[in-house]
Amino acid sequence: MSKRPPQARPRRTKPELASPVALALIEFGSIATGMHAGDAMAKKAPIARLVAGTVQPGKYLVLISGSVADVEESLKAGRAAGASQVIDFVFLPQVHPAVVEAIAAGAAPDRAEERAVRGPSLGVIETGSVAAAIHAADAGVKGAEVSLLELRLADGLHGRGLVLYTGEVQDVEAAVDIGTRAIDSSLLVNQIVIPQLHDEMSANVITHTRFGANVGEGWSSTVDE
Repeated sequence: MSKRPPQARPRRTKPELASPVALALIEFGSIATGMHAGDAMAKKAPIARLVAGTVQPGKYLVLISGSVADVEESLKAGRAAGASQVIDFVFLPQVHPAVVEAIAAGAAPDRAEERAVRGPSLGVIETGSVAAAIHAADAGVKGAEVSLLELRLADGLHGRGLVLYTGEVQDVEAAVDIGTRAIDSSLLVNQIVIPQLHDEMSANVITHTRFGANVGEGWSSTVDE
């Protein structure tokens, strides 16, 4: 009985590495200029996604994502078109996934139950611009073992940005330090670390940071007791 010749094993091909995901945002002081610049950005390079719109107080944001080269080219076009109306901007060649998720969650407050808490400490960075908040959030979550609890952008904050980290106190301190050092000091409104957040305050931070949302239906019954 003749032996069957050995069959060659199929060669395994290396999976193609995904292109680096980049994110950029430009903050404009004029709505009209922001729309004009957003159009220029979309036309300049084949970016994967563009999201734009108004925020308080009368500012306009253009957020883009895609390959590093395309996002960088689009960002340059937007800054050129915006000229003196560019308040601030951020370019993150490899944005941390937690930042992307936090931006999406901020647009969907009903997803509050998904907010991740890593430890008993809370770190807060308050910025004067949206772009600075995104930059600080990305730097902090990349540099320390923390959870990015929330990234609030402009609306309800008179145009400011708010970054919240949770974790062990030494990690939160590191994240706040790294995040604040990543941005221009003129854009830092305040920073603070609470080593052990009280349960009552935790309940008012973990679910929502908006006062109206936290008043809820249970407030009147609590007062009556």
